[in-house]
Amino acid sequence: MLEAGGVLLLNWIMSIVVDRQQMSLAGLRPGAMTTGALAAGALAALCLLGCAALLLRTALRDRPPGTLARIALIVCAVAHAVLGAFAVGMLGWLAFAALMAVLALLVLTLVAYGERPAAPVSGPGTEPAPGPETGGPEPTSV
Repeated sequence: MLEAGGVLLLNWIMSIVVDRQQMSLAGLRPGAMTTGALAAGALAALCLLGCAALLLRTALRDRPPGTLARIALIVCAVAHAVLGAFAVGMLGWLAFAALMAVLALLVLTLVAYGERPAAPVSGPGTEPAPGPETGGPEPTSV
């Protein structure tokens, strides 16, 4: 959740810098750039908060996350790996270490719970075949 706040704060600061310096990219209005930076920060923060909620739900229920939750957590992990690769060059090793720590925790969550257990199949027609274990006749070899 702290990371979501940090991303939102960083994009808010970027929007202020773009607005005050009247920057544009390929003829785009500075106001559009400011709005885009804020919208991107809000969207990224919402995604990070959603992943935090999924992790909290997984921890409280002590069950593996569902398929869609696993996909969301994998996407978040990949994003952290890519951002970590960029962060080491632009922000330094401390930012890289922080992103890799979050990546490690995401991967730990995904690996520690493993796959969801398969539901036992029951109903008519699912009885085991007769054999020595069920009291049936011994198989004969030819």
